[in-house]
Amino acid sequence: MTEQVAEQATAGETLQARNGQWQAIVGFVVFLLIVAGLMIGGYALIEKLTDADEMPLTGMIIQGERRYISDEDVRQAILNGEVGSFFTADVDELRFRLEALPWVYSASIRKEWPQRLRVYLVEQEPFAVWNDEAFINQQGQVFAAEVNELAEVLPHLLGPADAAAEVITQYQRISEILRIYQTRVTRLELSERFAVSAWLENGIEIRLGREARLERVQRFMDLYPVIAAEEPDKAIAYADLRYDTGIAIGWKDKENNE
Repeated sequence: MTEQVAEQATAGETLQARNGQWQAIVGFVVFLLIVAGLMIGGYALIEKLTDADEMPLTGMIIQGERRYISDEDVRQAILNGEVGSFFTADVDELRFRLEALPWVYSASIRKEWPQRLRVYLVEQEPFAVWNDEAFINQQGQVFAAEVNELAEVLPHLLGPADAAAEVITQYQRISEILRIYQTRVTRLELSERFAVSAWLENGIEIRLGREARLERVQRFMDLYPVIAAEEPDKAIAYADLRYDTGIAIGWKDKENNE
């Protein structure tokens, strides 16, 4: 009798163990199914969110004062390549596209939920025309843009490609002296040998050479009223001040005086 009870107990334990194994297997399978479902659902969600057709960028707000950059210029620059969806659009890449526009000094872009970009632009501020084919901005940097697009009158500065900073310096120093006499430089040229010539708003060219340029400007302004009074019927074409003392004057032809 005792042996029969022991056998029944052993059989019961074996059955419980098998049930426990099956429960563990079933639980593990259910866990795998749940994980698989989450992965499939997550993948489908990612596909949906990153699909440009599902979450396209459909709006754009453009901010910043502009005279030379149109909304269409901005739109075309943004679309000049892949844009992506709201989640995949690379704002740094889009910013680089905008900053490649000639009149853009800097740009910033951020996304706004659910399908919009906000663009802020800082436009180039031209300080002078550079070599008659580009511009120098207020920071002294040369940038390429169409000169015929200019909406204002700027001085024309000319010089070697790597000498923009020196040309600006000479222009500013000479302009400070001329401001006292209520006149200005409309054109200044620095030669390959760093000789300076400047054209005043009355059309007179003053040749200043490489040395003592400010003193030579002052000398011309002191002598100009005397020269003009002595030759009232003649117009000065140029004044060569590349002498330690004195000045050489070139006169315009009669036809050019009219």
